[in-house]
Amino acid sequence: MTTGFIPPGATLGVMGGGQLGRMFVHAAQQMGYATAVLDPDAASPAGLVSHHHVQADYLSDAGLAQLSQVAAAITTEFENVPAAALKRLGAQRPVAPSGEAVATCQDRALEKAHFVACGVPCAPHALIETTAQLAAVADDLLPGVLKTARLGYDGKGQIRVADRAQLAAAWAELKQVPCVLEKMLPLAYEVSVIVARGASGELVHFPLQQNLHRDGILAVTLVPAPDVTPAVQQQAIAAAEKIAATLRYVGVLCVEFFVLKDGSLVANEMAPRPHNSGHYTIDACDLSQFDLQVRTLTNTPLAAPRLHSSAVMLNLLGDLWFANGADETTPPWDRVLALPGAHLHLYGKASARKGRKMGHLTFTAATPQQARTVALQAAELLGLAAW
Repeated sequence: MTTGFIPPGATLGVMGGGQLGRMFVHAAQQMGYATAVLDPDAASPAGLVSHHHVQADYLSDAGLAQLSQVAAAITTEFENVPAAALKRLGAQRPVAPSGEAVATCQDRALEKAHFVACGVPCAPHALIETTAQLAAVADDLLPGVLKTARLGYDGKGQIRVADRAQLAAAWAELKQVPCVLEKMLPLAYEVSVIVARGASGELVHFPLQQNLHRDGILAVTLVPAPDVTPAVQQQAIAAAEKIAATLRYVGVLCVEFFVLKDGSLVANEMAPRPHNSGHYTIDACDLSQFDLQVRTLTNTPLAAPRLHSSAVMLNLLGDLWFANGADETTPPWDRVLALPGAHLHLYGKASARKGRKMGHLTFTAATPQQARTVALQAAELLGLAAW
């Protein structure tokens, strides 16, 4: 279902109440929209700051009906919201991204097939759904990474395998659910690009972000990307825009890429929403990824965002609250915020636990080196590893 421009004053809905929903709600409210969040958690970060909180399961008939009644248009804040729920909402209200697009992003096999159909290189891979497919895996796909086709994120549902014996054991460990085996490639570094596409097909993008992951979770994002060549930047942006256009995608889309040691680029995965690696845009760009999420949802013209400051973003996991032992203690925010260009974003989560995303820090500066220098000082204060 499509519509014309939805002006400020209307209510915008979001499926999911996590930190991405919270930042969407803040952006929408700044532009004059009311907001409604559907999330089963009474203390969800987005629900706590929204005008309306529909506390219901994502597939609840009553909850979906209530959201569609109050909201003029609806988006999603995390990729595992059931696509079926988005499709049901889409019959009543404009939904961006669509349930069909999200369904492709939710399934690694469909995602890889879409990359291939777009002519975008990705890692050699094989789908494993049966013992026959397991036995038929080509020798040159090993060593590799076995990933569940669905519900994997932040390193979850992934096991590295060196040989056929490890592959069989890993598939058994993953309960023999549908999986994708990806060949291990000689990785130099990782980048991501965030694009926004409107209902009319107009496309804008942010610069490439260079990302460092630890234990499968994003730890550091640097912009401008220090190791990226102009050719890689152009190739990644063109690939992401083609992926979005051929999906007939409406909304904000992040595509993650591996840059190999020979300089070539391969697509890793995509997220049908704003992305952790794009949080720096709130402080370092004149339009954030969440501003563009509001614009694509409301059919507002898309202005190309501009990077006005170099930036380094540090992900803040719950481990920081336990750095001094078993008891939870508050990190030294006063010392961190004394550093120039520091922007602290905490997500309003009631309790910290190890591995839980609690917030992020962005450091902005006139040059990449200045941003990196200050971010490293903050990392030392927080006990985070340097890079």
